[in-house]
Amino acid sequence: MKTLIVVTHPNMEESLINKRWVEELNKFPEKYLVHDLYKTYPDGIIDIKKEQELIEAYDKIVFQFPFYWFSSPSLLKKWFDEVLLHGWAYGSRSGFKVGGKKIALAISAGVDDEDFSAYGRYRHTIIEFTRPFELSFEYVKADYQKPFVYYGMEHNTSPEWIERSVPLYLDFLEKL
Repeated sequence: MKTLIVVTHPNMEESLINKRWVEELNKFPEKYLVHDLYKTYPDGIIDIKKEQELIEAYDKIVFQFPFYWFSSPSLLKKWFDEVLLHGWAYGSRSGFKVGGKKIALAISAGVDDEDFSAYGRYRHTIIEFTRPFELSFEYVKADYQKPFVYYGMEHNTSPEWIERSVPLYLDFLEKL
């Protein structure tokens, strides 16, 4: 079964790592469907029914995005608010259409992994910062998986550093 990759990057053309990940994923159309929210909805108006149908069609879904202000880009938050509706994603009447689906995050982070530790710059782990995502997916009864995070893009944008991430990301997706 193919994996749906919901990509949310507000400036993909200037992205280094998310753009590279999408290029690699597109080489395997039999395995992955890349769904770019900013490309699909440049005006920010989300087709809720279309998105719900897309989610229903996949058993494995990954939300790929750069880590912005300790969260995701705004369009992804809007997507959650508008697509994961009562009666569809949760609720006593025919809800939980996301239930049982494997859900994961794939995050590019600017800072180094040491910064996301009890003794680091932010004094919290990336798992703590992504807890709202985990709680949201638990609430809709999805099978939330540990996120894939690639650190250090703020300080290391070398082609070697970016390329190092590609097999790690693909391996993560294969094990999902």
